[in-house]
Amino acid sequence: MKYCRFQLNGEAHYGLVESVAGRDSILRILVTAPEESDGDVEGLRTRRIEPIALDEATLLPPAQPSKIVCVGRNYREHAAELGNEVPTEPLLFFKPSSALLAPGGIVKRPKISQRVDYEGELCVVIGKKCHLLADGEDVRPYILGYTCLNDVTMRDVQRKEDQWARAKGFDTSCPVGPLVVDGLDPWAGVGVETRVNGAVRQSGNTRDFIFPLDVVIRFISQAMTLLAGDLVATGTPAGVGPVVAGDVMEISVEGVGTLRNSVADE
Repeated sequence: MKYCRFQLNGEAHYGLVESVAGRDSILRILVTAPEESDGDVEGLRTRRIEPIALDEATLLPPAQPSKIVCVGRNYREHAAELGNEVPTEPLLFFKPSSALLAPGGIVKRPKISQRVDYEGELCVVIGKKCHLLADGEDVRPYILGYTCLNDVTMRDVQRKEDQWARAKGFDTSCPVGPLVVDGLDPWAGVGVETRVNGAVRQSGNTRDFIFPLDVVIRFISQAMTLLAGDLVATGTPAGVGPVVAGDVMEISVEGVGTLRNSVADE
């Protein structure tokens, strides 16, 4: 299943995305939001609409999370490039929902920062309530699907503050989308690539996670309840770097698609 969230006639809807003549298009609206399905998306009611080509739709962030939980330094080479030690357990931080930005939206570089970096990531969309998972418990029933996320960061602010709330939680710092797709296998390996103005800057694979996805989700669940629609950003590969006004960032996740956002000064 592939779905997006989009605006139609001034209202937000979830839409199923299917290929028509080789072009991704929205053919049906989901009457019930995917995060209200308790993980059973096959039984969701839909209604047909006039097809809308995905690249012509006004897309929104594909989830409405109560929280966005992020994993820091989950690739060894990324930890090394910033001069950090490899963590011994998942390193977690939050982004607020106010940081969300739709595909095609503009990331605003805050005036308080001299360096704003891209960080392309695979992102998990939680499908049902998840709390206190047992050791070895399968996490896949709790996963609704996967999408692309850009963990945009004020790097200079991050370096001078022990807590990363400002550095990673500013408005527009969390572009997400364009689609949510099920059926990926991050354990077997999913490619993650970032391009800036067409040039490849990051190229990683989820096989190289320090902490596999099952470890991450079970670890989070020991401290907090993940709710349907919550996002879990799984970490960024090596190759992070700065962007300036006028740049275009593209985050591609194998099997999902490409999240594209431009940059402007605040």
